Amino acid sequence: MASPTALLSARSVVASSLAALALSLGAAAPASAHPHVWVTSKAEIDYGEGGKVTGIRHAWTFDASYSASATQGLDANGDGTVSPDELAGLATDNTANLAEFAYFTKLKIGGKEQTFADPIEPRMRMDGDRLTLSFLLPLKSPVAQGRGVAALEVFDPTYFVAFSLSEDADTARLVGSPAGCAATITRPKSEQAKTADAKPGLSEAFFEALTNASSYGVQFANRIIVACP
Repeated sequence: MASPTALLSARSVVASSLAALALSLGAAAPASAHPHVWVTSKAEIDYGEGGKVTGIRHAWTFDASYSASATQGLDANGDGTVSPDELAGLATDNTANLAEFAYFTKLKIGGKEQTFADPIEPRMRMDGDRLTLSFLLPLKSPVAQGRGVAALEVFDPTYFVAFSLSEDADTARLVGSPAGCAATITRPKSEQAKTADAKPGLSEAFFEALTNASSYGVQFANRIIVACP
């Protein structure tokens, strides 16, 4: 069994609620299990004046187990549901903490990687037994895409968190884009449903040694490619 201490040292999508997650996993997850959190993602690419890309609006829905751990004790009025108002503080803290992980987001426009300003408009809500975090990640400087290609990737380099793109029609939205721009989704070839440690030679110690500069998780990257005429 993985101890809470070992799991606390691992990479997490939201540092402020990792303690609760670690305690639950410590009692239930085998030491070799990796990843530990599953997220189904959607992304909206926003355009502004002059056809410039201004930011990315994320919506991440967490697996039921993580959602239960993260929201434990947050039903302040005891009505049996956790409202967006009760989740507001957690949404703000978690979104801010994502800076440590570069928001698990990489955006290239015309082959040049872009930098992001601090996220805004953090929100959380419960849909059934699953928690969804949404936030807007503005670019530090809006960039004109022109006829170039914009490539958005969402992944965890350490593969503590497994991201997959939603199957819904609104998974990749373009808002305010120039006429004729279109988004194409590409998914990783590797199966994320299986634990990565099923592969020979990989152990939890291997993953604990990974950092945000590691390249391991890129093989599981989800990509949204936007081309404009």
